[in-house]
Order: sequence, then structure tokens, then C-alpha cells
Amino acid sequence: MQFLKVLLTYIDINVIILPKIFKLTRMNTMKNWLLSGLLFLMVSTVFAQGKITGTITDSQGPLPGANVAVKGTSENVSTGFDGKFTINSSVKSGELVVTYIGYENQTISFTISNGVADLGRIVLVANSNELSEIVVKSTVVDVAKDRKTPVAVSTIKASEIQQKLGTQEFPEILKNTPSVYATKSGGGFGDSRINIRGFDQKNIAVMINGMPVNDMENSAVFWSNWAGLSDVTSAMQVQRGLGSSKLAISSVGGTINIVTKTSDQKEGGSIGSSFGNANYLKTQVSYSTGVLENGLSASVLYSHTQGDGYIDGTKFAGDNYFIGLGYQTKNKKHDFQFTMTGAPQWHNQRSTFITIATYQKYGSVDNPNTKYNSDWGTLNGEEYNMKRNFFQKPVMSLNWDFAINETTKLSAIAYGSWGRGAGTTGTGGINGKFSTDASFRKVDGTIDFDKIYAYNTGQPIQYNTNGVPTGAFFTRTKLNGQFVNSANAGAIANNATGIPGGAPASSAGISRIMSTNNHNWYGGVVNLDKKFGQYLTWDIGVDARTYFGGHFQNVNDRLGGDVFYDNKNVNFQPQGRYLYETYSVSAPWNAWSNADNVEKIGFHNDSKVNWIGVFTQMEYSNDNLTAFIQGAVSNQAFQRIDSFIYKESDPLSKTSFESILGGNVKGGANYNFNEHHNVFANAGYYSKQPFFNAVYPNNKSVVNPNLKNEKILGIEGGYGYRSKIVNLNLNYYYTTWKDRNYRFNDGAAANPNGYFDFEGINEMHTGVELEANSKLTDRLRLNGMFSFGNWEYSGEAKSTRFDQNNVALSTGTLYLNNVKVGDAAQMTASLGAAYEVLTRVTIDGNFNWNNNLYASIDPTKFSAADNKGSLELPSYGLVDAGFSYKMLVGKNKDNSVNFRFNLYNVFDRTYIAESKTNIFASDATTGGTYESTGQVYKGIATANQVWFGFGRTYSFSMRFDF
Repeated sequence: MQFLKVLLTYIDINVIILPKIFKLTRMNTMKNWLLSGLLFLMVSTVFAQGKITGTITDSQGPLPGANVAVKGTSENVSTGFDGKFTINSSVKSGELVVTYIGYENQTISFTISNGVADLGRIVLVANSNELSEIVVKSTVVDVAKDRKTPVAVSTIKASEIQQKLGTQEFPEILKNTPSVYATKSGGGFGDSRINIRGFDQKNIAVMINGMPVNDMENSAVFWSNWAGLSDVTSAMQVQRGLGSSKLAISSVGGTINIVTKTSDQKEGGSIGSSFGNANYLKTQVSYSTGVLENGLSASVLYSHTQGDGYIDGTKFAGDNYFIGLGYQTKNKKHDFQFTMTGAPQWHNQRSTFITIATYQKYGSVDNPNTKYNSDWGTLNGEEYNMKRNFFQKPVMSLNWDFAINETTKLSAIAYGSWGRGAGTTGTGGINGKFSTDASFRKVDGTIDFDKIYAYNTGQPIQYNTNGVPTGAFFTRTKLNGQFVNSANAGAIANNATGIPGGAPASSAGISRIMSTNNHNWYGGVVNLDKKFGQYLTWDIGVDARTYFGGHFQNVNDRLGGDVFYDNKNVNFQPQGRYLYETYSVSAPWNAWSNADNVEKIGFHNDSKVNWIGVFTQMEYSNDNLTAFIQGAVSNQAFQRIDSFIYKESDPLSKTSFESILGGNVKGGANYNFNEHHNVFANAGYYSKQPFFNAVYPNNKSVVNPNLKNEKILGIEGGYGYRSKIVNLNLNYYYTTWKDRNYRFNDGAAANPNGYFDFEGINEMHTGVELEANSKLTDRLRLNGMFSFGNWEYSGEAKSTRFDQNNVALSTGTLYLNNVKVGDAAQMTASLGAAYEVLTRVTIDGNFNWNNNLYASIDPTKFSAADNKGSLELPSYGLVDAGFSYKMLVGKNKDNSVNFRFNLYNVFDRTYIAESKTNIFASDATTGGTYESTGQVYKGIATANQVWFGFGRTYSFSMRFDF
């Protein structure tokens, strides 16, 4: 009775009387606070039953930031850096719920005795397939939930990214997930690529905090633009197949869903550094305020990375910054999160494919020089590369979550992205010889840029023969008292520079130019989430985007020449222009500058893409069954503006918008038989709009008359098993891709600027995937995966050859039926283990296997019905290993110093990661076949253009968390 009297008194005073007093006596705040404080102490004495303490850990050590809550109350706290917590409880006994990203939720019973309940060490079990609601608050961010969302999914935690990524590229952290194939491609910083279920990354949706980031013109993802993501990612989820996104996005192969850090994480920070092969060095610092009493929060991060590059001539430097600001109202109805992240970088590249024979030439027959790069050399003793990329693409977003009431929530995100940067290449020539010609190669295969510079400035030179200067001397001729460079190679008789009236071949020179791609992108997503009763949820929303891209060339380095002559702009023909400006090849920190006001050569065209989409989803979910049906419709409108090949008076200089409708519909269900077994199934259909270059072929402003949407049908089913010892997922998928848009540059001497267009290309991708992880003991964990795919083209396709003006020259048939889809391993497997040998001291290792790997196909090789199909490359397996140690420091052991060592490709295996060509050992060459003349390497014709993977590399990092 006494308890009820006190309760009623508290409600009466605090809910009814005090608000009136406060309203009437605002000037007397001290008395009001005193009165409320006394009442609070009185009630707390009655309600407080005691304290609950404990430590949250996993098998490797404490888990800071874990959420601990008393079930059925609003009482909750977060663990400190030592994993410890203390929570005041108003009930004497009950249940404590512990949640942490990437781990199974755990419920622990407690009983308070003598004012305290010490629960000791609480060990959480990892669950690699779950992103907790405590991290993802917004309904715009479509994460898949374990044993609920009916899709095939794998989740990579921030801790694993921090530990194992090291000097690897960001997509490579996913290589041990089923049906994923990631390579470094040419090997430049950020030039890696990823493939899921046989689909390249143009057909994989990449989402950051709910916003799509695939390029709006061609859906490409350049990981160098996102090199800093590894620093700011809270968790990354790979949803293979249809995925759980409600938007009409390009998730043909899957969705990579990245959730970045937010401002409301626990107070604290870190300082770290790492180093590795080839003078790799990275430093990083971060700090978060946590949520302050006024509801504000802030988080900042900065890192710098630099190195010489594992591949010859691929030096790089990059920065990464992250700013997060947050505000949450006291009633928790409104939550605002502002984030901005960017990664300005420059890196020299290896982008020219190299034949196996060339790798052997600069190595040996048995040990090819896999680091060889044909694009670089030295100039005045410094590294110089004709292929250099620099870019900055910051993204700024504002997330707003509004809890309208207990059943209705509104989530919205407004975002902007601004890209500034370019990629360089060589242009022009010396007497018809390009900079890549053997005449300018040293003995080691690098380009002799000093010789090119000497010739460009009028000094006599000799061409190189097998790397040695031999033969006659050549001297450059001036035109009107100047050394004039241009895009012509000097091979055109009496018109080496393209200047009206002619010029001798000896007057031409070589320059480095760059193709610039600047863009401004704005968008927003709004989602209304409404619950009907206990089990039914309805979502409806809008996705809107607008994009402007500017594309042009300009001069970076004339390499000693006095002036650059350009006659590609129709508005200045026939006299052309003499241009004297050169432009930097370092990424600008100011990504909002007007970079369009520069001297342009070669081409200049702009593109505009507008996107508007609506989506809806109905979901039913109870303890055992979750089912959903979703639909989305989008309209894309494409406009092309060209001020170089068309005069302003020409209607084609600015087209009207070409609108194309697309969308998708999908549905699925998951059923949990019990706490151990579940099954799921999903199916969906996509009508996917073509890319910009398919709407306007060959950089012309005439709309393609044969535009068709690509059509994707996906069906999937799976089984899951959960226990305290092992988690297992097994699934099967079937995907058809019809009317794929595909274009291939001709490159023939008779049609140098022409192309092939292919209609009716169809593919069928089927496969099975198995993923498992096991905690055999508190100290030993195992993980493994296996995937087997059968990815083939189906049926025949039509081939049409066009000239540079989009005029059809010829047609033919492509015999592609049952030809294997290339560019990725169709069978992959991995097995890994981690063992805690001592407290917070862990060693781990992983074996990754890739088989049934086929080369990218050249469609022109399949004009005959008896073609040999796709070239199969040798299978390979790689071993990675690591060592971790976490040392607790500080007076209360609430800070830590973390050490990590990674060794990649432990046994220094030499392997071919991808091939651009399909030349078989049985194909004819001079003197017989490649096989009969001994021109093979591991059974592969040495004329094939390939990328070798990296050999043995390492990284060591140290981080102080406080």
C-alpha cells in the first residue's frame, strides 16, 4: 500500500501539478529543480532495487559499445572500452538483454541480492549474418536480418575490416564470401573490381547508408573514389541476388550495403598507424563525443595513405576525412544525422593489358615479371607514368528519422555528391611512333621519357633497339618558330599535326593529356513505415535523383613542347586553335569548384540524367514467419549536350530528354521451424534501363533506335541452421538476364573509331552456395564457404558493325549458346580458423580457392558456330595469415593498444587473376600452334593479355583506442 501511495503521489505532482507550477513561476527555476529533485530522490528510494554489473566480451576480448538493457524497462547503458557496465535496476529480478552488432542477442536472468547482481563475464556469440537494429535506425537503410529477411546474405563487421584488410583493396575483404570474385585488376591504388554470381560491378548495387552510389551514366563503381570507406565503415553486408532494397536499383548480381559510422557512437577515439610492402604507410586519427546531454553528438576522422605501389610505377597518395554531426530530441521522436566523407587521391596506374610473353621477356620463361608495367618510366630521375588517375568524390548526406507515433515512422535522406578529377594518357607521336613504341623502351621495358622530352625540345635522338640507342639521329622541326604538339602521331604524310596546309612528320611531338569527368549529383529518398497491428508493416516511398556530368580533355604536360594544336572543335574549324595552358594532375580538395572553365581539346560533351522512382512493400512478420512483396517503378531521362562536334545552331548540340521506364517486383518468405532450422525463398523480375552510352551510341547525339530494357528474372531458395556451436546457410539460385546491352570497340585499321553493337545477348546463371562458421570452443573459431556456379550464355545474338557516324556496315550472328561467362571464378571455396592462444592474443589463417575461371570474351571471336568457347585459366589457391594482440592500458584498463600483422599469399603463389583475350594453345601462330612452338605458360598461350595477381605482401598496424 505504501508503494502505491508513493507512486500516486509522484504521478500527481510530476504529471499534473509541477507543469502548472513551472508555467506560472518560470523565474523561480531553482526552487522548481529543488522540489523535483527531492521528489525524484524519494521515489528513487522506493523504486531502486540495486545495481547490475558485468563484462561483455567475445572470445577475443571486451566489446566496447555493447547495449545492455533491463527487459521491459527503459533502463539501458553501453559498455566501456573494457567491456564493463553498471546499470541501475528498478526491479529486483528479471532479464537483461545484451545486443551488439554482428553478434547474437543474449538474454540473461538476474536477481539482485544485497543491492548488487554481479553477472561476471558474458560471452557473446558471433553471428556473421546480422546487422542489429541498435546500429541501423533508418528504414531507408535496407539491411537483411538473420532468420527473417529471405535473401542470401553475408555480413562483415568493422572489427574484421580493421583487422584483415591491411594493404588490400576494399572489395577484397569480401573474397571469402560465396560467389564473390575480387581482383586488383591492373594493381593501381583503388583500381580493384568485384564480381558477384558472375555479374560485374556495373550490375551490383552499392549503397552507402541507404543512398545509391553507382554512377548514373554507366552504373560503374571506382573504388579509388571510395578508398576511405574502410576507415568509416561500421559494417558491410553483401546481399546476393535480389537483395532487400526497396529501390529499383541495379542489383542483378547483388547489393553491397555499407553502413558507415554515425556521430552518436560512444565517446572516445583512436590513433593508429600501419605500414607494409613498397613503402606503404597509413596514419589515422578519430574522435567521437558520444551523445551529450543536450542531444548533440559529433564524430570526426582523418587518415592519410601513401606508398610506391606493389606494381612497378604505381606510386600513390590519398587522404580520407569523415565528419558526423547528430542531434536527437529528448523525447527521441526526432533523430538527425549529418555525415560527410571524401577521399581525394592520386595514383599512377597499370591500365594497358600486357601479354604473358611480355611478362616473360622482362622476367623469365618460368618466372615472369608479374610486377612489370608498360605505362611508366622516369623523367629527370623521377617516376613518370602516362596513366595517372586523380579524383575526389565527397558525399554529403542528412538523415532524418521521425517517430510519428508507436506505429508510424518517417525516414528520409537528402544527399549530394560532387566529383572532380581525371585520368591521363599519352597522345601524339614522333615520326609515327607512339610513346609505347619499342623505339622508346629501355632495356628493362620502361619508357624513356627523357628521350621523348629531349626530342620534343629539339635535341637529336636515336631510337632504341632492344633498349639500346642505335641508328641515325632524328631532330624535331619547328613550325613558325615553335615546337607544336598535337593529337596526331606524325604518320600522316605532309600533315603530321593536322594543321591546314600541312606540316612535316618531323614536326610532331608527344604530350600527356587527361580525360576529365566532373559531376554534380543530388538526390533524396523518403520512406514511410506504418505498422498495422502486431505483424503487418507497410512501406511506401519516393526515390529522386538528378545528375550532371561534364566530360572533356585538356593538356597536362607537353613534355617540352611549346604549344598544343587542336582542331577537333567544329566551332574553330578549319583554322583550329593553339593552346598554351597545362593543368594539374592532383585531386582538388575543393570539389565544388567550377572546373569547366579550362582549355578543352579532343571532345567536350555533357550529360544529364534525371531519375524518379516510387516504391512500396508489404511485410508480414511473426516469431516464425516473415513474408514480403515489393514493387518499384522508376523513370530515367537522358539528355546529351555536345559543343565540340556540333555547332550551337545544330539541334543535335542539345537533345531533348529521352525517357525510359523501368522497375521491379519481388517477393519472398522465411519460415523458422524452431530455434535451429529455417528455410527461405524469393523471386523477382527486373526491367532495367540501358546505360547512357546505349541511349546515345558512340558519343553521338542520335538516340539508338533499338533501345530495349534488360530483363532479369531471379529465383532463390535457402536453408539455415543455427546452434551454439555452428551456423550454416545453404542456398540455390537461378537467374536469367535477357536483352543485355553490350558494345565493343572495333579498333580495326579500316574502322578505327567504329564499334560493334550486339542485340539479343542472353545469360543464365545458376549455382549453389554454402557458408558456415563454428565456435568449437571459447578460443577456437572456424569459418568456411563453398560456391559452385554454372554461368553461360544462351542462344544466339545479332552482331552489327557500325562506323564512327553510327552507320551500319555489316551484320552477323554471334554463336554464344553454352559459352561460359568469363571474368570470374565459377567455383570458389575457403576455409579459415582463428585461435586465441592466450588472453587477447589470436592467430588466424585462411585458404581461398578459385576454379572454373574463364577469360573475358571478345564477342567478335564467336562469329562461327564451331568456336572454341571461353578460355579457361588455371585454378589457384591462396593462403593468408594474421596475428592480433590487444593490450589493455590505463588506470582502469579501459583503454587499449591493438597490434595486427597480416601476411597475404603466404607461399608467394604466382597466378593469373584475369585475362582480356581468348587465345587458345591450339590456335595457329607463326610456325604452327602456340603449343607446338612452345609459346605456352601453364597451358595458356603466351599471346593472351592478362593481369597476374599480387605475390606475397604484408602489413603491420598499431592502434590506440581511448
